[in-house]
Amino acid sequence: MPHAAPSPRREGADKRALITGLAGFTGYYMALELAAAGYRVFGTVMPGTRFDQAASGVDAQDVFAVDLCDAAAVAAVVGQVRPDVVLHLAGIAFVAHANVDLMYAVNVVGSRNLLAALAASAHRPGAVLLASSANIYGNADVAVIDESVAPAPANDYAVSKLAMEYMARLWMDRLPIILARPFNYTGVGQAENFLLPKIVSHFRRGAREIELGNLAIARDFSDVRSVVRSYRALVAAAPAALGPNPAFNVCSGHSTSLRSVVAMMEEIAGYKIEVRVNPAFVRSNDVLTLTGSRAKLDQVIGAVEQCTLADTLRWMYRA
Repeated sequence: MPHAAPSPRREGADKRALITGLAGFTGYYMALELAAAGYRVFGTVMPGTRFDQAASGVDAQDVFAVDLCDAAAVAAVVGQVRPDVVLHLAGIAFVAHANVDLMYAVNVVGSRNLLAALAASAHRPGAVLLASSANIYGNADVAVIDESVAPAPANDYAVSKLAMEYMARLWMDRLPIILARPFNYTGVGQAENFLLPKIVSHFRRGAREIELGNLAIARDFSDVRSVVRSYRALVAAAPAALGPNPAFNVCSGHSTSLRSVVAMMEEIAGYKIEVRVNPAFVRSNDVLTLTGSRAKLDQVIGAVEQCTLADTLRWMYRA
């Protein structure tokens, strides 16, 4: 009898992945994505954080409660896990977060503590992905933003992410660092203080009206599941495919207006909603349309399965 063909070796077989911010919106989906690819997933959560370990599929013994601003604690986790790949997703991601000091401390100092621990480790990881943000581009005056567009951060969140990027460059001679710059993305589980979950939640509860800003504003929206697929593909491609500038836009490559988002939700929910424009939500210096270029990303990782925005909204509405 002929021998059966051996099953293909999974990408993450015998590899250990460390996710910071495991309890966050992106961390949850990242854990599922890496586990499906065969990685053993470890993660960090803030001390005192409520975390559904069972839903994530990560073993309780592989989850560490650690404050990234505690350098010694971070070093201890890195020494214990000895990760082969690192996805640094922990940070304060809400632009309007009230505690600016904490935002800088977590996004910059916390990231530095992690890189210092990884560089000092006897086990060198093959890839370290740092989640930055397309917010660093600010109100860019170009229709399609690629990685060559000069940063022009317009708020403290964006400044903290750009500062993290510059800080990370101090470690690039010692670590294979990837700078991921995601544009807007959403999905089931994202907090309702973000725009699309806010809109979906109004329709889920049958609200008859909603307050929004300029309906003509168009942004590049992705599905969180597509984002984590791209992150996984980037760490798999590192370090050989990264080149001298390891920054990558993670985006859909096209934009959708707020008016169109509302229209999609009206079709999904089967009723019209009254939209009231709240002047407090309208910024005079807002650029009408922002779209990311994914040409560089596609060149490195190839085609990654994308979800249409309508499908993402439908998923969120029916969850």
